[in-house]
Amino acid sequence: MSANKIVTPTDWSDPDDAPEVTDAFFDQADEYQGEHIIRRGRPPVETPKQQLTVRYDADVIEAFRATGPGWQRRMNAALKDWLKDHPPEAM
Repeated sequence: MSANKIVTPTDWSDPDDAPEVTDAFFDQADEYQGEHIIRRGRPPVETPKQQLTVRYDADVIEAFRATGPGWQRRMNAALKDWLKDHPPEAM
């Protein structure tokens, strides 16, 4: 375990008074392999998104950003919607 790990104070001092350990407790517990924590995270997807660098006009970016958090997801959805009517084969 990490030397920097913060110890959480408990509401009990006698081990017999310790709260019951449930399946929910173990579902939330950190899992270690040796001294390294195994991160859970999201499960892998069949078709992961790809990162790339692309340039858009400033007004396009500002219009999507003005819609608030999730604007990149909405931009992706708008491009997918556009592709329905404009398949790449027709270009």
